[in-house]
Amino acid sequence: MRRLPGIALALLWAATGAFAGPSRVVSMNLCTDQLAMLLAAPGQLASVSYIARDTRASAMADAAMAYPANHGLAEEIYLLQPDLVIAGAYSTLATTEMLRRLGVPVVVFQPASSLQDVRARILQMGQVLGREEAARALLADYDQRLAKLEQAGPEAPRAALYAANGFTSGSMTLAGQILRAAGLRNIADELGYAHSGHMPLELLAVTAPELLIGTSSYPRASRSEDNLAHPVVRQLAARSGAGQMRDADWVCGTPHVLRAVESLAAERRLFMEKESRE
Repeated sequence: MRRLPGIALALLWAATGAFAGPSRVVSMNLCTDQLAMLLAAPGQLASVSYIARDTRASAMADAAMAYPANHGLAEEIYLLQPDLVIAGAYSTLATTEMLRRLGVPVVVFQPASSLQDVRARILQMGQVLGREEAARALLADYDQRLAKLEQAGPEAPRAALYAANGFTSGSMTLAGQILRAAGLRNIADELGYAHSGHMPLELLAVTAPELLIGTSSYPRASRSEDNLAHPVVRQLAARSGAGQMRDADWVCGTPHVLRAVESLAAERRLFMEKESRE
């Protein structure tokens, strides 16, 4: 089959009549893994990436254990005999190009950078899998849950996303929008970080966020995480009570981001209750 973009593939499969989608799909990207697991028909998904089994990165690590894992290598994926490979924009380019040269259809998904993008990725996965009805049902549930969330107002607590190397995210990122949907103001926006960037520790200290949303350190020591052990960071984390909150639900543009929002909103409520008592 010649190379076609995702929507064109979906239209072609629908037009052939016998089956409304591919029958043997391989995903080689953490985020497409999860969307595919949420939407694929029984037996349709042949393999997911090995990272999908990593509890630190995958919100569906347990579910991923039911699928053979791949390491994004062209040889291993070709031997799985897929009629569709789903990759991310930052997946191994050499692999996707080789698979295409071998005649294997490849659909590339862009990463989600907003809560609205999550909606688009759900529908896109439904199209390429021929699972539009399942995608619409999943989207309806996502929209319903999202509509119940409280957006940040002018009196909302000020919060900071702070990770290894002082990495932070503003309102033009998925993480920043998770923060806002949880009813928090992001100090990155005050400081001009619309997208992602490195926030100096001095700026973090001066802006003094009321809530600090950090990340858990990996088991092996890394100098990039030294900033997380700094006394200023520890003091802010202790004061806010939030500290290490970001987990696998934050990583990909899937409906699981709403669990991150809901968890963070619960922390916001606890913080405000504590403030009202003091």
